[in-house]
Amino acid sequence: MIKVENLVKRFGDKMAVNDISFTVEDGEIVGFLGPNGAGKSTTLNIMTGYLSSTSGSASIDGFDILESPTEAKTRIGFLPEQPPLYLDMTVEEYLNFIYDLKKCTLNRKKHIMEICDVVKISDVYKRIIRNLSKGYRQRVGIAQTLVGNPKVIIFDEPTIGLDPKQIIEIRNLIRMLGRDHTVILSTHILSEVQSVCDRIIIINKGKIVADQPTEDISKVLEGKRRYMMKICGPQKNVMDLLKSRQGVTYVETMNEHELDSTAYLIESEPGVDIRKTLFYALAENNYPIIGIEAMGVSLEDIFISLVDQTPQAKTKKKRVKTDPVKEEVQ
Repeated sequence: MIKVENLVKRFGDKMAVNDISFTVEDGEIVGFLGPNGAGKSTTLNIMTGYLSSTSGSASIDGFDILESPTEAKTRIGFLPEQPPLYLDMTVEEYLNFIYDLKKCTLNRKKHIMEICDVVKISDVYKRIIRNLSKGYRQRVGIAQTLVGNPKVIIFDEPTIGLDPKQIIEIRNLIRMLGRDHTVILSTHILSEVQSVCDRIIIINKGKIVADQPTEDISKVLEGKRRYMMKICGPQKNVMDLLKSRQGVTYVETMNEHELDSTAYLIESEPGVDIRKTLFYALAENNYPIIGIEAMGVSLEDIFISLVDQTPQAKTKKKRVKTDPVKEEVQ
């Protein structure tokens, strides 16, 4: 459905997109993730025909966006970071304007009413857009992407500036749209990607650094393991013992206490199972383990690991926290 090949975009001496390639299959919901300035919006603007590429190509349903722009664009609904709304129009006037602009041939009234029902803006259909809340304006922006029933819908930061309730509503709407459309969701909100997308593409400094199904994205950390252990014993002594064990890379106390126990977050080297070693070491010192839980790897950890590769960041990864206030660099 979407094919990007060897895409490059330069702005003077700055390389915004650096030779990236990926495909998105029909019916996929793909998260396009990266820090600010990574090249996400530039890539989307090239895919939708707003920008030309320096080299490489982007095609929608087999139509190159530059060589066959009309055919490609009729298959795309695009919501940029700032929704292209005419604030002095009513919702009715605006959607009819978009209908004419896209030269839509579907039954006008029925099609627009169906869209309003899907995005839940029927109750503000006669109101002026300027007077709508941020959440409703975002819904109107999503509504314009659906005019003409495009095969591909692209969202660039669709929940930015919304309150928590509005964010949940927009996420549910995107998830529902994914049943009938191919969706690309560009964002830097990690929980948003995790809750909505089937697959995650992470871009940094113009290059793709990860492309995995959402459930497999943690594999990029090559088996790093994290545990939460509840241990009875003097906190300083337990911390000293934990951080001294071979294979332990990080230890942190957590704000969770039960009687005389303290909870500790413990990370291991990739591929190393530290549970037996810690069990015997703690037992020898009469520090009972009263609970252990595998924490898994969060999307935040993966994101930071992939996009922050500076020498300073690599040094930070070796830090061992000795108590809630002081830290010691090993």
